[in-house]
Amino acid sequence: MSRTTLYVPGDRPDLFDKALASGADAIICDLEDSVPEAAKAAARVAVDRWLRANSGAPAWVRVNNRPDLLDADAALARSLMAGEVSFAGVVVPKADPAACGTDFGNCPVMALIESAVGVAQIYEIAAVPQVVRLAVGEADLAADMGMMPSADALEMWPIRTRVVVASVGAGLDAPCGPVPIDLDDEAGLVTSSESLRRHGFGGRSVIHPRQVAAVNAAFTPSDDEIAWAEAVMAALEEAAAAGRAVAVIDGKFIDAAVMRRARAVLSRVIRLGL
Repeated sequence: MSRTTLYVPGDRPDLFDKALASGADAIICDLEDSVPEAAKAAARVAVDRWLRANSGAPAWVRVNNRPDLLDADAALARSLMAGEVSFAGVVVPKADPAACGTDFGNCPVMALIESAVGVAQIYEIAAVPQVVRLAVGEADLAADMGMMPSADALEMWPIRTRVVVASVGAGLDAPCGPVPIDLDDEAGLVTSSESLRRHGFGGRSVIHPRQVAAVNAAFTPSDDEIAWAEAVMAALEEAAAAGRAVAVIDGKFIDAAVMRRARAVLSRVIRLGL
């Protein structure tokens, strides 16, 4: 599960290696919004060539969820899978159940919730067998719903919570949060990323390498969190050995529910290789 996924335009193959070296956990080679109409076919070719030359790279491909382009983009994914090219999977924008169920050659799908339809059908989307993760795209979502989010994006939280609930309910990875669009607001990037993590998100997408470090840090367990988790596990193991199901640490009651949180922290530490 990636903390950071960095978008890179699919018609800019000169940037693919640089994006991969940015420190982001994964990149998204974009065939959709960042690529001009006239460059769509060339972008598809560029992404295909780069992925074949870099099999195993932690790279997603964002396809076009449009009748005139989805078939060709899906054919790219099928061709890569048939050629045993290893890549992260495809990102389906403006996700709906039908598009997420497209034949992509059985590669993983990240469903990007960007429309009222996606919000309304989110549980059906999460249940599509190919879908491994949900993400939220709030610029398109706000436009589709006629919303004008404030700087703190308070208006988006009911939808964000729905994305988290759908993810947990379907047993998916913790969802990917929205792209921060203000490149100069470092403090806001840190604050919003930490808030997303506290609310159950596992990471977020970014659009510039300078955003990577702050987002990675926000979604990485701190030394204090790791120490707390280890203490919880030790205390409950000691309690269990004494025939008790609960324990107390620093005057706070801990039980199986707290143990689940502690295990989640330590599991994330292992997955991140810390």
